Amino acid sequence: MQKEVKEKSRYAVVASVQLPSVSDVEFEASLNELRELAKTLGYEVVRTFVQKRSGFDMTAYLGLGKRQEIRDFVNHESEEIDTKPNDWDIDTLLVDHEISPSQARNLELEVGCEVMDRTMVILEIFHRNARSRAARAQVEIARLGYMAPRLREAAKLAGPQGRQRSGEGGRGAGESHTELDRRKIRDRIAELQQEIVAMDVERKTQRARRQERQGLAVVALVGYTNAGKSTLMRALTGSEVLVANKLFATLDTTVRALHPESVPRVLVSDTVGFIKNLPHGLVASFKSTLDEALDASLLLHVIDASDPGFERQLEVTNEVLEEIGA
Repeated sequence: MQKEVKEKSRYAVVASVQLPSVSDVEFEASLNELRELAKTLGYEVVRTFVQKRSGFDMTAYLGLGKRQEIRDFVNHESEEIDTKPNDWDIDTLLVDHEISPSQARNLELEVGCEVMDRTMVILEIFHRNARSRAARAQVEIARLGYMAPRLREAAKLAGPQGRQRSGEGGRGAGESHTELDRRKIRDRIAELQQEIVAMDVERKTQRARRQERQGLAVVALVGYTNAGKSTLMRALTGSEVLVANKLFATLDTTVRALHPESVPRVLVSDTVGFIKNLPHGLVASFKSTLDEALDASLLLHVIDASDPGFERQLEVTNEVLEEIGA
């Protein structure tokens, strides 16, 4: 009998700076959201570190004392270690803001583990969950746009060795390699954008013909991620749409007919959920994914009233819908 191999748990810690302009309620809601995002990526968050500051540390986001505290915890030198399992190792520090490449690199070196900021976490979830050709292309554009400036930080680290290999006064090998990578990224983004434009034209043409031929009305379900859109979609259409208690379980727009059927026939579309501080690159790149919302006869805003932060979620969704022109 083959022995079942249990997948090793991945552990993470979360850190965030609370600025004077952010209320305690808003701050805690954002932290809870990051912990849920971490769960979607398969992490178990074992500790949260917070710090009140007038601004982010320009060198490494957190203050020196807080960085030391995290390093002690990651390296099993903290007094709190006895309260945790003996077999865990911290894989990643998740930061609840978007930080610069140099801040991320310095923080990584100081705490002794990988650092992912909020933007990188969301991009990684989108990368894993995108299924359709259009969604994959849109996510790749956003990821490439995020990575491009980070190549400069890598070039700084490789620069001295590169200059030694190429000779004094010449351009470093690391530096030239980075420039080549950045050019490849620009070319790839341009190629993907052309593909998306072609897919948009094809999709809009097909949708216009379908609605004109069948006299269809379209209702688009919009709302914050994990608000219950997919559950409502199943109830309205009787379809086996994925329902999972995870943020961004749905990325690709799903369209199904209302069931039982009505006259005129009504299509219901389940769109990608919204989230606070959604990376701007994703807002821009997901406009075509949200075409169903742009062209819908009716937008049905789904809200989880049991969530204490539902008013903030309502505001975030309305802001993003306004930004994409819905």
